[in-house]
Amino acid sequence: MIDVSHGLQWFQSLSLLFPDLWKYGMLSLSLLLLLVALIVLTCQLCKCWKLKKSGTERQFVKEAQNVRRQENGLQGKRLQAPLLGFGQQPYHEVKIKKIPKKLKKLRICFSPFLANHNSCDGGFLASETHVPDRSQGKLRFSLLYDSKQLELLLTVAEALSLQSQECTNTFVQIRLLSRAASSSPALQRIVHEWQTQVVKNGSSPVFGDQFTCTLQKTELTKSSIKLEVKHFDRYSRHIPLGEVRVALNTLSTSESMEFCEELHEVTKDTVGEVLVSLKCLPISQRIEVGLLKVKTALLYNSPEKRIYARIDAFCNLYKQKHQKSKPKTLASVTVFNETFLFHLPEPVAWDCAVLISVYEIEPKGRQLVGQVALGKWGPNERDDHWDCMMQSIQQPVAKWHPLLI
Repeated sequence: MIDVSHGLQWFQSLSLLFPDLWKYGMLSLSLLLLLVALIVLTCQLCKCWKLKKSGTERQFVKEAQNVRRQENGLQGKRLQAPLLGFGQQPYHEVKIKKIPKKLKKLRICFSPFLANHNSCDGGFLASETHVPDRSQGKLRFSLLYDSKQLELLLTVAEALSLQSQECTNTFVQIRLLSRAASSSPALQRIVHEWQTQVVKNGSSPVFGDQFTCTLQKTELTKSSIKLEVKHFDRYSRHIPLGEVRVALNTLSTSESMEFCEELHEVTKDTVGEVLVSLKCLPISQRIEVGLLKVKTALLYNSPEKRIYARIDAFCNLYKQKHQKSKPKTLASVTVFNETFLFHLPEPVAWDCAVLISVYEIEPKGRQLVGQVALGKWGPNERDDHWDCMMQSIQQPVAKWHPLLI
């Protein structure tokens, strides 16, 4: 009994040496060390996963290089140092794969459409139209000109057999064009512009929209209707599916004419001219774009309109920050005389481009008047103005360009 009581007294004295505060402190310290160990383990696992992923990318790039060498008959030959360094970088491989998609997206703005006019009895001036091998669909509509009321009635009925499977929300944009009184025979004037309702989910949408406008008989011989079928995209650019053009001098007065026309490839119309100057500054790696003058026919016969220009620069299909001009009052020749500097990360080459978009200011927003695209799109697509800029270093070169829409 003496030994047991002596042991209890020793245990009680030992427990007094370590109060409860110390016990909880040691427990908290052990938990903290456990948490740190788990964080270190997680970091090591993430690092191993990234190394494994980068190794897979290197292996994929190496296999792609071997396939390319076999296709080009270069197996066993040593590539040049610049090309070898370029091919070993996965970033450039991914960039090259994205180029076709971005080119297709920008083709709407940057396609170099050349104005081509028909004979005078054709009734309108149009861009060169290419008829595709496979039908893009049809558009059914009707036109009626009331010679007594001097009114033109357009009824857009439906579109038939649209081929694009991704384009499910469809509408039709209509422009009434007229030859402008100008020295340039290709210059057009937009008299009226309409848009049908958007029809969802259908390769053969039914519209049933009607549009009327006042039109003099003398205007029939030099006017035309352009109906452009588009896919509606709320968050991006509307995708054109095809167009139909009809000369109004073929209309019979007071008789409705039904049309069911094939959709052709969308072309551009010349609605004005823009005087642009370009200057290359290779030392500072910049390009200077000068917006000098804009020549247009008065839109919709409405005076006191104000317009401005937006300038976008692209290099290697990467868009630089755009710049805007000051608003000017619209006239037959609108003078801007403004210059804009853009920094180019690489020397000016064929893969650099400048897009000038002229907008009309409206109470509810803006309306596109036309666009001008400058630059080189490839080794076989030349731009004389761009070549002159490259030959005249640090000297501005000015030239007139057609304003297209």
